[in-house]
Amino acid sequence: MRRIRLVLLPVLAAAVAGSHSLRAQQKPWDKGFDAQIDSVLKAWKVPGVAIGIVKGDKVILAKGYGYKDAEAKAPVSTQTKFAIGSVTKSFAVTSMAVLVKQGKLSWDKPVRDYLPDFRLFDEVATDRMTPRDLVTHRSGLPRHDLLWYGSPLTRDEMLARLRFLEPSREFRSYWQYQNLMFMTAGYLAGKLYGKTWEETARDLVFAPLGMTTADLSANDLPRSADFAYAYGTDKNDSVHRLPFRNLDNVGPAGSINANVDEMLHYLRMHLNQGTYEGREIIKAADAREMQTPQMVIPSGPPSPDPWYEVGSQQYGMGFFITTYRGHKLVHHGGNIDGFSAELNFLPYDSLGVVVLTNLNGTPTRDFIPYLVYDRILGLSPIDWSARFKKAVARGKASADSARSVAASKRKSGTQPSHPLADFAGTYSHPGYGKITVAADGGALRLRFNTFDVPLKHFHYDVFETDPDPLKQQPEWKLMFQMDVDGNIASLAVPIEPAIKPAVFSRDK
Repeated sequence: MRRIRLVLLPVLAAAVAGSHSLRAQQKPWDKGFDAQIDSVLKAWKVPGVAIGIVKGDKVILAKGYGYKDAEAKAPVSTQTKFAIGSVTKSFAVTSMAVLVKQGKLSWDKPVRDYLPDFRLFDEVATDRMTPRDLVTHRSGLPRHDLLWYGSPLTRDEMLARLRFLEPSREFRSYWQYQNLMFMTAGYLAGKLYGKTWEETARDLVFAPLGMTTADLSANDLPRSADFAYAYGTDKNDSVHRLPFRNLDNVGPAGSINANVDEMLHYLRMHLNQGTYEGREIIKAADAREMQTPQMVIPSGPPSPDPWYEVGSQQYGMGFFITTYRGHKLVHHGGNIDGFSAELNFLPYDSLGVVVLTNLNGTPTRDFIPYLVYDRILGLSPIDWSARFKKAVARGKASADSARSVAASKRKSGTQPSHPLADFAGTYSHPGYGKITVAADGGALRLRFNTFDVPLKHFHYDVFETDPDPLKQQPEWKLMFQMDVDGNIASLAVPIEPAIKPAVFSRDK
């Protein structure tokens, strides 16, 4: 029986291989793909997208769809640069891996061995935080994004203020996305290399990968020979051009701009476990560490319409890790004003996809790789666009319901305790800096970082902002507080939703 099986199995394998080959000849993977992407762009109102695909270390597709400039109807090309947002985080880890290779950095030594002035609110985290902790979202800190978003603070100034940001979890106990720790990681890499983060990334990652046009600032994007404009949607889902968002202060967490051709160089390196064009960029062991789960990502409440094809999420070092229809999947997305991007690959299948778009927060970057994998792996097609439409509608309905519940708690017929002019002043927080409140005619106006927003009276001494999705303005309910003498003395702001409101004390 064993001999019969040994004889039959190669024959069967040849027959199966032949049938697959025949089917591939009859129906290439990309038949109808362009029409499918055009349909996706139209359904989701995405001005333009660049898509690149690697299979077996070869680029099998690099193409632009739609427009880099919707008003001028200028088409996207493979040389069109887009902001890649948080995909930058994997570049920060890659630069650190080069320093590990050079013997300048250890993943598991305390950060304070390299940056003696590093301080966090929690003493244990201050003493024990390592470079690995910085890039695995386990610092104990929630996002605290408004320390950097729209902020004039430099990296040095933000590092000095980390000690005033309250954690919401114990150190290493829970996964919480944290941009400031990645900023710190890139800052650390620059200090060890002896240059800025930008120079470090160019020298250690861009140069060896031949990424000659990639840059690291929104200021550089419009100076490029070929770049995409940024777009976003308003409350009515109409598309508008947005200004470029400068992220220089938190650069290692999200400032890179690149085209799809050069992003494919980077993808090939990670698919090849740290090697590009026969040259070792980072050690294979570190490439594997980046793609190996370091933290479990907490799952939310059960969905009424679960997607069984996508597995639970973990986080490696600069990469999310999950499965897609039984295949290990490694990826990271990026969202910043006017742009959404995705680097996505199946390491065991030597297959990967880059998606660059010029629309703020579009889910198309998430599911276009699934469309590619279904085609190339010969899987039964799934209408991922329809599934995501349903999920987005459900999320919007949930958000609208939450707003209705919040609005229902308003106490009618109340008035502020003081004349509006008494609320005007400057309020300070040791971490977040200053908020200025001005009496503007018959209303109040708040200024914080680059935000300049009107305040609407909610009830008593509580006021609220009116969020604007195009301007990415915060959605806050703020409460003014009195001292024992009846003077307005402080302002409580839910600046970080995961912790209690931050108290800004009124300047004397």
